[in-house]
Amino acid sequence: MPSATPTPNTSPASGSAPPHPGLPAADAPSNPTPARLSASRLQAMAASERARYVAANPRSQALAERAAAHWLFGVPLHWMNDWSTPFALHVAHASGATVTDVDGNIRVDFCLGDTGAMFGHAAPAVAQAVATQMQRGCTTMLATEDAAWVGEELARRFGLPVWQSAMTASDANRFLLRWVRAATGRKKLLVFNGCYHGTVDDVFVDLVRGKPQMRDSLLGQVVDLTAHTVVVEFNDLPALQAALQEGDIACVLAEPVMTNIGMVLPEDGFWQQAQALIRQHGALLILDETHTLSSGCGGYAQAHGLQPDALVLGKPMGGGVPCAVYGFSAELAQRAMQAKRDAPPGHSGIGTTLTANMLAMAAMRATLGAVATEAAYAHMLRIADRMAKGLRDCIARHALPWCVTQVGARCEFQFGPIAPRNGSEAASLMDAELEQLIHLALLNRGVMITPFHNMLLACPATTEAQVESLLRALDEVLALLTQP
Repeated sequence: MPSATPTPNTSPASGSAPPHPGLPAADAPSNPTPARLSASRLQAMAASERARYVAANPRSQALAERAAAHWLFGVPLHWMNDWSTPFALHVAHASGATVTDVDGNIRVDFCLGDTGAMFGHAAPAVAQAVATQMQRGCTTMLATEDAAWVGEELARRFGLPVWQSAMTASDANRFLLRWVRAATGRKKLLVFNGCYHGTVDDVFVDLVRGKPQMRDSLLGQVVDLTAHTVVVEFNDLPALQAALQEGDIACVLAEPVMTNIGMVLPEDGFWQQAQALIRQHGALLILDETHTLSSGCGGYAQAHGLQPDALVLGKPMGGGVPCAVYGFSAELAQRAMQAKRDAPPGHSGIGTTLTANMLAMAAMRATLGAVATEAAYAHMLRIADRMAKGLRDCIARHALPWCVTQVGARCEFQFGPIAPRNGSEAASLMDAELEQLIHLALLNRGVMITPFHNMLLACPATTEAQVESLLRALDEVLALLTQP
């Protein structure tokens, strides 16, 4: 997601990236373009790729000009303007692992809606379930049989017995913070530097020269977030322990693998020791698995034996239909329910009118029951392994000092020889201009990857032939990049 992404540039050739938007330049040094990448060559390539895109997408250009009069920044969500394209690409339809634009160009999709379509576009079981439910009604503020089935399946897969629904992972994280603060009587939240948990205000705090500072890219912020948010580096157990020792942290909110500032893997033993520290000091652990659901049917926590007090699952859960869920341990559920019973009557600040609507429940049941299966994951993981190996081989063939990181069906290439161990290191590897050029060049060659860094996903419909098309396209792009 774009909160951890520098503002896009239209001249991807200067050879250095803007800093991470939450970190001043002194704390997020730009990653210089490798010396063997000629700046003049990159400038020429950028101009060529932009011209190629314009020539191939006249219908998209016409629609972009038409939309500009009535949509802010010319698109219905300003993030859509963060792609590397001269104007917004407009989609006609998407199916499986391909996207067809309004000009008839077909592209292999490794972005997959930045994880929202992680199980493929228009999966037949989900499409049928949604079509059927539309004939039966979409929302009544009442439960259905699907809700009972989904609750049972969530408990079986993810190991937490009690659940609630939300429309997005942002909402789920926001709601869980209220439940946890009410249950513990503590106000403070701890996050890791460079984290992303949707549009939850509390998390937009970064370490700047070792001090917490609100992310300077936030718009309209009036409350001082540093009063109740503590931030430390990922993989830094002494810093985590020092923060928890104050005794005022309600919970640690974290992805088990950082995924939105590039990918940052936990070091061996980190989470086992971190969980012990969190429990020792009376705090709770919330794992946001919206992206790391790529790890397997039960997510990263189940695959690696973690035991969170709460769990968030977001955008892929309904096969692209907006919905999210969050789970509680039995103990936390009891404390949360008691806090609600003890509170005065009135709005809890938790929930929205369309939350847990019938359409979302039907989509989740179809996704969990027929699409996100063990067999589907086995295929996704095998394809992602092939993709990661192919990326490494391609990068090595062009002698570039880059690395590839993987978590399940999700992988990423980063502009440094060694994978980062925390958010600051990951930010220092980012080169927005080089990313934008690579993304546009791949798009022109029939391949889509995530526009907000270099992430790629495999879905159940992704084929080995499609991975080979990605690798051929990247090989051609890197060959052009490394020409003298």
